[in-house]
Amino acid sequence: MVVPSQLSIVARAALQLRDAGPATVNELARSLEVSRTSVENAIGVLVDTGTVIEAPALNGGGAGRPARRYGFHAAGGAIVGVDIGVASIRVVAADLSGQVITQRTYRGVSLHADGASKLAAVIHDIRETLVAAEIPTSRVRAVGVALPGLVDDAGRLTTSVVIPEWSGIDIGAQLRQAFGCPVAVDNGVRLAAVAEHHLGVAQLVDDVIYLSVGNRLSMGLILGGRPRRGIHNAAGDIGRLAFRGLNTETGQISWRTAPTAAEVFARARAGAPDSQAELDAFIDELAHGIATLVMTVDPAMIVIGGGLSAADDQLLTPLRQALPLHIRLPFQVPLAKARLGAEAAAHGALVHAFQKHASEVYGIDGMPVPPVTPLPHEHAAG
Repeated sequence: MVVPSQLSIVARAALQLRDAGPATVNELARSLEVSRTSVENAIGVLVDTGTVIEAPALNGGGAGRPARRYGFHAAGGAIVGVDIGVASIRVVAADLSGQVITQRTYRGVSLHADGASKLAAVIHDIRETLVAAEIPTSRVRAVGVALPGLVDDAGRLTTSVVIPEWSGIDIGAQLRQAFGCPVAVDNGVRLAAVAEHHLGVAQLVDDVIYLSVGNRLSMGLILGGRPRRGIHNAAGDIGRLAFRGLNTETGQISWRTAPTAAEVFARARAGAPDSQAELDAFIDELAHGIATLVMTVDPAMIVIGGGLSAADDQLLTPLRQALPLHIRLPFQVPLAKARLGAEAAAHGALVHAFQKHASEVYGIDGMPVPPVTPLPHEHAAG
């Protein structure tokens, strides 16, 4: 983690203006506890690079010309986050201050027959999002991508049971060529955990298990405030092993009393005893698996995301009741519903792009990730 006091004066000035708002040279000098000359030199560099622009002056009502103020040029560039899945493709774009500008959801890659057409669909959806938000491609400073599968340190998808055509393909390189900017790629559930840690329910919590419960079970880990990758980039890929009864190849959840989870939950709500019994057994098995993970990692919080996390009364409440029965120790680990829901991985991809390519995004070394601010839910486009 970057400590602001260890940054250059140029980076500290940019960070102050980005996160605290416009200021005069004197105000910056006081805030940063450096000389006015140092701030003037830093502002000169930032203005030349377009990172900082002159802000409207405040009229204090006194005599003389008001002091010149400077503001961070958030609109000078954009960062894109993309979550690629078989059921949906989600695209978000933010300005340089981390404020999300636009958010759109498209149909997933399962509609397309081969790897090339799947990639073409992703590129089309990103471009359509940019056009709709009137963001020129030339303004995109970096792209973050969330993929289903194992992703190595270089961002290459080494294997994916969800999109097998892309296994071994450098998707990041393909998108770099399409958009002419750096691309950061990582596993989707890991990035969903990153999003919940950075701007969701697990802010300020350094040790987190994020469990995605939807069509399949998958996990992301935040340990010591950082996403845990592991030596083989497989940390968290445990759903097929820790939770019995899943498809051992894909982690897919199978249901007996109805074809889909939504139908099983609906039948249980309507009083169908077979579906309620199946749901009870699923929750008990889920609690058993989570207890195994808790005793392995000893986290400060468990976050439940994915499509089924919306089922508070039918899933989360009974899961909170079942978990202590499996742990059987004199402590409880808080179990929270993910704040970002289905949008978590796309926002995590956004954070990943800011983090991985900070120098290219800002033209300054060492700039930390901004406090990403998502759109209100009602402004998200489908």
